Amino acid sequence: MKRVLPLLVAAFALAAAGCGSHRTAVEMPTMTTSPTNGYAIQPPVKAPSFSLADQSGRRVGAQDDRGHWLVVTFMYTNCPDVCPLIADNLRAAMSRLPGLRAIAISVDPVHDTKAAVRRFLARHRLPPAFRYVTGTEAQLRPVWAKYNVAATAGPKATISHSSYEVLIDPQGRERILFDATMKAADLIRGVHSLQ
Repeated sequence: MKRVLPLLVAAFALAAAGCGSHRTAVEMPTMTTSPTNGYAIQPPVKAPSFSLADQSGRRVGAQDDRGHWLVVTFMYTNCPDVCPLIADNLRAAMSRLPGLRAIAISVDPVHDTKAAVRRFLARHRLPPAFRYVTGTEAQLRPVWAKYNVAATAGPKATISHSSYEVLIDPQGRERILFDATMKAADLIRGVHSLQ
């Protein structure tokens, strides 16, 4: 099946655009502005599944968090700008929403080692419910494609990548897309608006 969300690029002015595969044109959701400063996905669609190792070596994926609100995002530990802001806003939201979980998927398989990930998590005081998954490029690239993420190596170990967060409901459905400017309050409003 084919999933292409060109609205991601237009709506979020992403650093890079991507396309992936798991939906047909008939299943193509629309995105409408949400009172949460995000984009509501209508109709809600099943979040793509995957299995990658987190900072503790456990295999995790979006499908493992049924029964909980989940945020999936993409980042890298050496990011000089947007990724630390996303991490800090997720930490703030998770501190106010018991049970909220997050999975950050690496876009830098070369530099996102287990040690680098552990330092990043400690520096941003991220809770255990924040899992940072890594892998080889061959393991990560299919997940990037499923979530319409592009990642390209740049100068000085930087990565240009699609930067957004998707809120997934306890039934495993994508509900709201947020761009990189998401604040903790936006995410909290998003969860409350859907409960």
